[in-house]
Amino acid sequence: MLETRSSKRRKLLSKLCNEETTQEGEEVNTDRISDLPDAILHQILYLLPIKIVAQTSILSKRWRHIWLSIPDLDFTTSTPISNTLTKMHSNKGKKRLHAQPSTTGTDFICNVLALRDKRFSDIRILRFRAHLSFTHLNRLIRLALRRNVQELDVEVATNESFNLPRAIIRSGTLRVLRLKSCYPGLWLPPVSVMTSGFRLLDTLSLSLVILERQPTLLDLFTDSSFPVLRKLSLDACFGLKRLKIGCQSLKELSLENCFQLIELQISCAKLEHLRIASCFNAYGSNTRVTIYAPRLHIIFWEYNALTEACNLDNLKALHEASVGFFLLHEDVGPEKFRGVSNLMCGLCHVHSLTLESQCVEMLSKNNHLGITLPEQFSNLRCLELHTGLNRNNLGGLARLFKISPSLHTLIIKILNDYKTERKQWNRDFWDVPVTGGERYWDSQTALLKSFLHNLKSVKIHGFSEGENEISLIKFLLKHGKALREMILCSGQCYPKDSLRRDKIKSQMRGFSWASSNAKVEFQ
Repeated sequence: MLETRSSKRRKLLSKLCNEETTQEGEEVNTDRISDLPDAILHQILYLLPIKIVAQTSILSKRWRHIWLSIPDLDFTTSTPISNTLTKMHSNKGKKRLHAQPSTTGTDFICNVLALRDKRFSDIRILRFRAHLSFTHLNRLIRLALRRNVQELDVEVATNESFNLPRAIIRSGTLRVLRLKSCYPGLWLPPVSVMTSGFRLLDTLSLSLVILERQPTLLDLFTDSSFPVLRKLSLDACFGLKRLKIGCQSLKELSLENCFQLIELQISCAKLEHLRIASCFNAYGSNTRVTIYAPRLHIIFWEYNALTEACNLDNLKALHEASVGFFLLHEDVGPEKFRGVSNLMCGLCHVHSLTLESQCVEMLSKNNHLGITLPEQFSNLRCLELHTGLNRNNLGGLARLFKISPSLHTLIIKILNDYKTERKQWNRDFWDVPVTGGERYWDSQTALLKSFLHNLKSVKIHGFSEGENEISLIKFLLKHGKALREMILCSGQCYPKDSLRRDKIKSQMRGFSWASSNAKVEFQ
């Protein structure tokens, strides 16, 4: 039997209404939701799929008003990008499968926008993702801009590269723009055109941008072009070689997957959060970075190629930093490692520092590489190291401990690298200091005096009872006068064995402990 319009309306209404039970056990539908203010209903409907929201318009005149006046439209549940993109990528180099852009989803969006009359035309948020032609994309964006959209979040795939719609640049209401393109990407118009707009833009995020025609962007991200920009994210800017960012209102900056970059200049007086990942030309020369950000609070430097020059100026407000590199065999020249030295010295005011395994390895090879570290990390309270903890890395660890006199928390994450030594400790002779690791750490006792007198907490992930691990643990227990806790977490490759753990605990009690308040916990 076909469902009547009235029964369909009642069924939909029951999903949105609360059900109460009388004393006799009978269920009574009470439409409490319809009594809520428009603003509350808008927030509730924004959490539902857009097609369900559209169906509420048949409930009553009130609900039709709600549907037509909802300011936030999220079509991402109704316009998914076709999985034919995966086929196009997998057949790269072969005869390509040309996926035809879909118009079904975009027609629905256009119809929804067209239904909104002058009373309800303004749109606060518009989100959609689709596989469509540039003509359809341009049409959608123009419809949104005519309705004074403030936040535009678009993920689009096309069969060919396309230009950034110029209507976006000229918008007088747009505050937030997130544009993510899939292969083959989008082109930016000339800088002279870009600098004429974006007067009110607060947030800009661009992904997969083709810049082969304009590899140098030194005059785009300035106060004259983006006077109120606070958040900027650039991902996969292909062809970009030189970039300068000087927006003085900028507080958050993310730069990723810019593999051809050879020069980066950042001068932002209010910048607080910086993330640079998988950037710089690993095969090029004269690569350089200059960062002036006196208010910088957090910096993530992840999987970047080495740069020959790196100038981090006046980062006195720095609280958290994470550093990692992408190393090639060619990266052995002293000019490359001067950039590493400058980067590490620029972080001298940091309070919490994380170093990836490449950093520890380079610091351990200092005699060969000549990497300079700051005289002291005077503010450093938390140090996290990712390392294989093999014999060759002990020197790098000792260097870091020596220049961290006020360290309170030490976290070591032991990497399960097949090249890493896994020599097990002879548990029957733990009280006899005969290993090379123990002899090395005992020789460092005087140099690490301040470090040992302030360290309070140690946490080791991936604990596998290796010789080098036990040597370090025994050294810290023996000389750590302020030590309160040591937590040893077994790695996934080393299952927990309660009997063995009890034996280890018993043997550790036989060590010489400098702190009577120290506790060792196994997890």
